[in-house]
Amino acid sequence: MQDVLIVGGGIAGLSLGLALRQSFGPALKITIVDPAYRKRIRTSRASALTTGSRRVLDALGVWRQIEDRAQPILQMKITDSRRNDVVRPDFLHFDLDAAAEPRLLRGRNGVARDTAPRAHMVYNADLIDALEAEVAASQIEVVDVPAARILVVAQKAVVRLADGNSIEGALLVGADGAQSAVRAAVGLQTVGRNYGRSAIVATLGHELPHGGVAVQHFLPSGPFAMLPLTGLRSSIVWTERTEDARAALSLDPEDFLAEIERRFGHGLGGFTLLDRPAAYPLQLQLSRRFVAPRTALIGDAARVMHPLAGQGLNLAFRDLAALVDCLAEPVRLGLDVGAASWLANYQSARLFDSVAMAAATDGLHRLFSNDVGLLRSLRDLGLGLVDRAPRLKRRLVGEAAGVEGQVPTLMQGRLP
Repeated sequence: MQDVLIVGGGIAGLSLGLALRQSFGPALKITIVDPAYRKRIRTSRASALTTGSRRVLDALGVWRQIEDRAQPILQMKITDSRRNDVVRPDFLHFDLDAAAEPRLLRGRNGVARDTAPRAHMVYNADLIDALEAEVAASQIEVVDVPAARILVVAQKAVVRLADGNSIEGALLVGADGAQSAVRAAVGLQTVGRNYGRSAIVATLGHELPHGGVAVQHFLPSGPFAMLPLTGLRSSIVWTERTEDARAALSLDPEDFLAEIERRFGHGLGGFTLLDRPAAYPLQLQLSRRFVAPRTALIGDAARVMHPLAGQGLNLAFRDLAALVDCLAEPVRLGLDVGAASWLANYQSARLFDSVAMAAATDGLHRLFSNDVGLLRSLRDLGLGLVDRAPRLKRRLVGEAAGVEGQVPTLMQGRLP
């Protein structure tokens, strides 16, 4: 029987397996179940990683493998405008270059200063490739067969595979995404709503350098983000009503780029389309609990929220870092890693934070995805007041970067 059985081998599941192996050694038996392991189709989709997530990857030896292809985000500019506005003033500006205010980083070798920027854009394919290589080198067992049935019986979790075999574990971790089979199997319910909007993502080439600046325009239909990638490239996350998103995807490349220019302007010169745009429906989905008997949820299996704050993947890293901390005591004392007491600690560590972040992103969506004149004036005034409050801005950046408050050990850049 395995100690930890992880269903889902995406970024969250692979990172958790690697974190457990490197933290506790080969005596802890780990199996990852994912039929897509080493079979994924590479895409140019990218994600924003904050300081805390980067530190997790650094502690796991993964960051050095992708750092040269990661683009630091040095500034974030936020504006509230209409699609055809000629002038789009920056109501809120964040400096994300941590060299301007380095933070102390306590590790096994003493105290050092973390002067890396507060966020980086990384290609998902690069990160998954690096994680799969480290997982293979760590000799973690990976089963690339679909799970046919998942159940918890007596003192163990059981995953019955499509090939007729079964795997048993003391602790079952659902890292299998928004439509989590693990969550459904153990009867955990969700709350939330469908936003009736979709996020269009694509990679663009442009004539002028972006300078490491990320821009987010809040438009009546939803936010339009231009996120810097290495070289003369950027990633867009463009929110539209679902029916309008479908129409946008049906445009020919020239008309599609013309719509981009209508929303972003010409600050980066002319655009070219470097991949095929895709759209993803947006929803708020939060599991009422993150644990069940012998079961814990991480990543999108635990919660899905609006991408406007760029926190989805970073919350997954917070989940796995917190879970590793909660398992440190039972592993080192030789106790049952699936016992309810350790899982209760994980629930306490992660549920409130997730509820707060879900409420915040949902509130921001409601506040900005409209064109009510009075409300626009009030929110623009609020953005301007925040922009003139440097201490508040630093606190907001620190919270988003995962370096404020009680930070799990891995997010401090070291193994527990």
